[in-house]
Parts: sequence; structure tokens; C-alpha cells
Amino acid sequence: MRLQVRVVKTHYIVRHCKAAGQDPDASLTVEGVAQATQLADQLALLPIQQIISSPYLRAIQSITPLAQRLGLPIATDERLAERILSTADLHDWAAALQATFEDLDRCFEGGESSRTAMQRAAAVVRECALQVADVTVLVTHGNLMTLLLKHFDQRIGFAEWQRLSNPDVYRVALVPERAEIARVWATQ
Repeated sequence: MRLQVRVVKTHYIVRHCKAAGQDPDASLTVEGVAQATQLADQLALLPIQQIISSPYLRAIQSITPLAQRLGLPIATDERLAERILSTADLHDWAAALQATFEDLDRCFEGGESSRTAMQRAAAVVRECALQVADVTVLVTHGNLMTLLLKHFDQRIGFAEWQRLSNPDVYRVALVPERAEIARVWATQ
């Protein structure tokens, strides 16, 4: 009898807590700070071995309570920064965003296509899968989070983006030949 070893790499994809704005240096609101503590309470029970975050302040502030509790450093990775939809004023940005979920190569002025954003986020996951750590937290933003989930399950799209909360957490378990995705954030 041959014993099969099932190698699993688990990634907890975290959307940041409620923030005061969209700029890279926007900090968490008072409510967001409380959410960061709730996030730490929920995730501290998991066997997390590394934390990688978007360099945006709101993402780092969202995961700092957990990092402190677990005694882990927060590595930052530009590839987890939010996707820029456009640098131009869009009359209806929600409709524009929806269009980029329907056509992954659609790109607005000064922006990044869904496919390009998805590929840069997926590269982080691929690199993590090659590392020693079996359980990693990746902290990012709503649009990029949804695109990363879509990378693993094509059925995910604009409707799932609309249902995201601040914060939100999905578990992506990479097992041989597939990814298992589950929302694990229990809203407070």
C-alpha cells in the first residue's frame, strides 16, 4: 500500500478594515481599529506562520494587532496594493468596474486590467506556495481580493465584490490540482 501525502498550503486572504479613504496613506477609522482587534481575535486561533500585506497604511493597520499577538513580522508586497481602475474621472465607476469583471482585458485610462491585477496577486500566492510556511495571511483590498479569488474560481465576479465586507476573510487552500475557497469571516 502506498501512502499518499496531501500537501496543503493555506492562504487567508484578508480585506482591510474600514478606512478613512482610498489614498495609500488613509488610516483606519475608529470603527476600523475596533474591527482590526476583532480580526486578530478570530485569526489568532489559526496556525499562521507568515503575514504579507499591501503597503497601504489601512492594510498594515488592519493586521498589526494580529502580528503583535502572534509575534510575527509584517512583510509588505507592492503586488498586493489595490488595483487602479482609472486615473480619469469615471462617470459611473461601479459600471466601469463591473465591465472589467466581464472583460478581463478591459482597461481604462491610466488603469490596470483585471487580468494584469489578477496575475500580479496570483504571483504572490505562487511564491508563498513554494516557501516553507504552510499558513500565510495576505492582506489586500476589495477589488484585488475578488480578482485573486476569481483566479482560483472563474465563477467569482462583480456580485461577490459587492458582497464583501470590511474586513473580510477568505481561506484559499491549495491542494494538489485544485484550490478550495471558503469565506471564513464571521461578521460581528
